[in-house]
Amino acid sequence: MRKLQEITREVLFAVLPITVLVILLQFAVMRLPLQVFLQFLVGVVMVSSGLILFLLGVHIGLLPVGEMIGSVLPRTGKAWLVVFFGLLLGFVITVAEPDVRVLALQVDMVSGGLISRNILIYAVALGVAISVGLAMMRIILNISINYMLIAGYTLVFILAGFTPAEFVPVSFDAGGVTTGPMTVPFILALGVGVSSVLAGKTSSSDGFGLVALASIGPIIAVLLLGVIYF
Repeated sequence: MRKLQEITREVLFAVLPITVLVILLQFAVMRLPLQVFLQFLVGVVMVSSGLILFLLGVHIGLLPVGEMIGSVLPRTGKAWLVVFFGLLLGFVITVAEPDVRVLALQVDMVSGGLISRNILIYAVALGVAISVGLAMMRIILNISINYMLIAGYTLVFILAGFTPAEFVPVSFDAGGVTTGPMTVPFILALGVGVSSVLAGKTSSSDGFGLVALASIGPIIAVLLLGVIYF
C-alpha cells in the first residue's frame, strides 16, 4: 500500500503541471473545441491510471525478476550463458518498449511506409540486444566502460557519413527511446544482479552504465539499416 501511495504521488506530480498548463491555455489563449478539451481531460485520467498501474507492475515484477535473473546466471559458471540471456532479454524487453513502438509508428507514417514499423522495431531491438550482450561481457572481463563508449560513438560518427541523411536523426531518436520505462528498470536490475555476484565486482561501478551502452546499439543498428536500404 505504501508503494502504491508513493507511485501515485510521483505520477500526479508528473502529470499535474502539464494538465494545469493546458487548462490555463485553454481558457486564456487557445479556446479549443469543447469535445477536444474533454477528450484531453479523459486522456489525462487514463494516462495517470495507466502510469500508476504500469509503474506498480515494474516495481512489483520487473525489478525483482531482473535482479534475480542477473544474480542466478553467473552462479552457473558459464559466461556464454550470461551473455546469451543478456542478448535475449535485451531483445524481447525492447520489442515490448512502448516508446520504441511510438517512434516506429511515427517514422512509418512520415516515410509513407518506406521505413517499415516492424523492421525499425526489430532493428532497434537487435541493437539493444547486442549492446546488452557486450555489457555483460564488459562486466565479466572487467573492461572499462570508457573504452566501449569511445569505440561505440566513433563507429556512430563513421557510419553517419555513409548513411542517408534522413536516417541520422531517426537513429539518435532510436537511441533515446530505448531509455524508456520498460527497458531501463530491467536492464539496470539485470546489471546490478550480475555484478553483485561476480568476484571482485561491485554493483555501483559495474552494474550501472548499461543504459549508456544500450543506447548506442540502436543508433548503430538504424544507421546500418540506412546503409542497407540505400
